[in-house]
This record gives sequence, C-alpha cells and structure tokens, in this order.
Amino acid sequence: MFPSGISGGRESGSRPMTPVRDRMPAPLKGRILVVDDESEIRESLEALLDLEGYQVDQAANAAEGERKLETRAYDLVLLDLMMPDKSGMEMLRDVRERDRHTPIFMITAYGTLEAAVQAVKLGANDYLAKPWDNEKLLIEIDRVISGQRLIDENTQLKRALKQRYSFPSIVGKSDRMLRVLDLVMQVAGSRSTILITGETGTGKELIAKAIHANSPRVDHSFVAVNSGSLPGDLLESTLFGHVKGAFTSAIHNKKGAFEVANKGTIFFDEVGTIAAETQSKLLRVIQEKEFTPLGSNEVMKVDVRILAATNADLRKMVEERKFREDLYYRLNVININLPPLRDRREDIPLLIQHFLEKFSKENEKFLDENQRSILRFEPEAMQLLLDHNWPGNVRELENVVERAVVLASTQVIPLDVLPDYLLHAGGIRLRRSENGALPSDASLFEIVADFERKTIVEQLERCNWSQTEAAETLHVPLSTLNQKIKRLNIDVKRRGEKTN
Repeated sequence: MFPSGISGGRESGSRPMTPVRDRMPAPLKGRILVVDDESEIRESLEALLDLEGYQVDQAANAAEGERKLETRAYDLVLLDLMMPDKSGMEMLRDVRERDRHTPIFMITAYGTLEAAVQAVKLGANDYLAKPWDNEKLLIEIDRVISGQRLIDENTQLKRALKQRYSFPSIVGKSDRMLRVLDLVMQVAGSRSTILITGETGTGKELIAKAIHANSPRVDHSFVAVNSGSLPGDLLESTLFGHVKGAFTSAIHNKKGAFEVANKGTIFFDEVGTIAAETQSKLLRVIQEKEFTPLGSNEVMKVDVRILAATNADLRKMVEERKFREDLYYRLNVININLPPLRDRREDIPLLIQHFLEKFSKENEKFLDENQRSILRFEPEAMQLLLDHNWPGNVRELENVVERAVVLASTQVIPLDVLPDYLLHAGGIRLRRSENGALPSDASLFEIVADFERKTIVEQLERCNWSQTEAAETLHVPLSTLNQKIKRLNIDVKRRGEKTN
C-alpha cells in the first residue's frame, strides 16, 4: 500500500485508501469529472478532491463520461486508460475532436513511455501512473485549472485591462468630470451595484472599466454585455450559458457571461433594452446570486458585481411599465451621471490633444523623437471644434480627430479635413460695431478670420467671382477655397449676380 496515494485497485491487486477527513471543506474551486470503471478509485478521488473544495462527478465507463461531458462543463477530467466499453485513449480522441479546451489527465496502472507519448499527442494535459502521490496530484490539478482560467480571463478583455482603465485614461479637468471621478473613487472598492447614466458617447463603459480596475476584483474578468444588440433568446444564452441540445443550434455546452465573470464584474450596456422575461431572470441573479443555464436543471452560484449603463430614462420607463420597478431599484443603488460634452467644453482641448496623441501613434505618423504627436489644428479648425455642439459627445469628437489624423498631410491640420457636416453646421459670424468694423475686444481668431474674409472677397471681385480662378491666384485647392467661403459666410451667388 501507498499511505500518501491511491493504488491501482483491480490493475495492481490492492485497494485504494480513503483519505482521512481531518480538514474543513474548502470553498468551491472547480468541477471535476472522474471517469473510471472501479468504484473504489472514483470514490477515493471524490473524497480527496471534495476536501480540497472541488465538486466531483463520477462516470463508471466511457459512454457515461461522454454523456456527462455533453450535458455540462467541467474544469478538468480524470480519465482511466483501461475501461470495458472503450479505452481511455479512444475516449480522449473522441472528446478532443469536439473539445480542445477542457484539461484531461490520463490515469493508469500501466504507465509506459509509449502510452504517455500517445496520450499527449491525442491531447492529454498529463499522464499519471497508479499509484500517485496525493499532494502532487492536487498541486498539478490546481496548476492546470488555474492556468486555464487565466487563459480564459485573458480572452475576456484582459488585454484591454493591461492598460488599467484607471483615472489617468479618463480625460477631463472640468468641475463636473472631477466630481464624477471623485464618486468613482468612493464606490470602486465597494460591492454595490451601480447604474451609470448619460447620453450616447459620454464614456459610460470607460467609467465602468475604471470602477473595475480600481476595485478588489481587478484580477478577475470584466465582461461587457451589449443588451441592445442581442435578441431576447440570444441574450439569455449569452448571460446564462446553455447545455448541448438546449436549442437547435446548441451543439456544444457554453459558459454564460455570469459564469465567466465569477468573482469579477459584469457590465450591462443599454440595460433598458432588456426584454421583460429576461429582466425577471436578471433580478433573480441579483437577489439570489444564482442562475440556471438554458436547457439545464442545475442551479449555479456566482459572485459577480453588476454595473449597468443606459442613455434612457429608466424612471420614466418604469412609469410606462416598460421596465420592472423592482429591477430598477436593484440596479440604481448608486447612480453616476455623466455630463454631455457640450456642458464641459473646457475639456474639449484636452480631449483633442489626447486623441491626436492616440491616433498619431496608431498610424505611426507625425511623431517626434519622443513618440509625441506634433500635429495641431489650425486656429479656424480648432475654433470650429470648440464651438460645435457635439450631439455624439466624446465618441463623435474621437471619430472627427481620428479622421483628421488619417487625412492630415502637414503638421498643421487644415479646416478642409473636417467632415462636411461640421463645416456646414456653423459659419463664422463676426461681431461688428455700428460702423461695420470689428469691436475693440475682438479676439485674435476674429481678427484673422476678418482679414481672411476680406482677402478672399477682394480676390473673387478681381476674378469676376470665378471661384476656380480665385483659387488658382490664391494658390489653394478649389475645395479649400469653397470650404472657407462657406465658413466665412461669403455669399458668392448674390455678389456674382450683381456683376452681371
């Protein structure tokens, strides 16, 4: 006998030892399937693993093991080599044809180098000969499951979180944004559910990521779910997962967002679009901290912090019976309201510089020796950006700056690279005194714009209001001259009629 391990039962002629229960059960660390035709081996492994905090399912043969793998997800499989209905190698090959993800350990009393090599080639993660050392087995199981979870987290926005969506990446110095960041700092370390409100494009997901990145959950997954982009049935599958056969296209088991986000954070974007039936299930998860995958009867416990965002008036939707009142109060424990960009215009220059840096680096153009952007907007273009109302908020500004960086051919970005809708949105209307001159307190921008307007008008008059000829004599592209004429409110049509 091997006092620290499990022997091979039928294969070695001895009986397995049952570990002594001298420790309190640990918290649940994962789900393991043991596939072995010897009940003593299965029960001994279950007793050992249960003490370590694992939930263990048993299968007495390959067929039963494959059925269990089709109906639920496991963190690891312990698979015997010798079974009456199918060998462990055959089952390993069949499982790996449809599942390259779940770790599998082969266990056998007949440990040969050739068998180990074959098992690894077929996709086994490890090959263990009976009897094995219990402590070494537990260490290896913990290592593989932890490693696989780390890989899963890296595929769930972990790459983005390397940059730590902390406060330095949220640009703004206005009083309203500073108050928002103060509130984020206060709530980040709590477990409270938070509702982030604001117009489209104000940066609600960025704030959610900042909360997660500054919370004790930062080393676990941040899972974002865009509720508005998914139909009801697909949203439920996305949230709660499903088992094979739950619906027509469910050909494999799939973990849902809540299971993936366990111990981390789940973010619901546009939560107001969730259908009524899904709202009730979401309420249950928040209240009971448990859910049931589609097609399954198993209730799963989760520890997830919930952040939600919306650009809708949820209070009004409650009054109109379009959103559950009890769910609204569960989500709206703490509210963070983001101001629109038009209400924090002092942040626009900072945001423009931030996006110039970002897109200059992404496009690898207009960078100095320190990899800093040397791009800047000409005064007229900058003034237009400052004056615009930005209905699309920060996202709209980001798109405009990205376009400008891509189209820029010189260090100074001219007005004509801005989108047409911006150029058409507001012409320059210069202030005039009673005698038609600029006022004494005119800004440099107004003085420059007034001079440019007079120059263009004089040149157009010399060219009998031919814009093509004027552009040639002014040495600018015709498109640039046309944009300046529109921006400076020069009425070319009316003036041209007077000369005829």
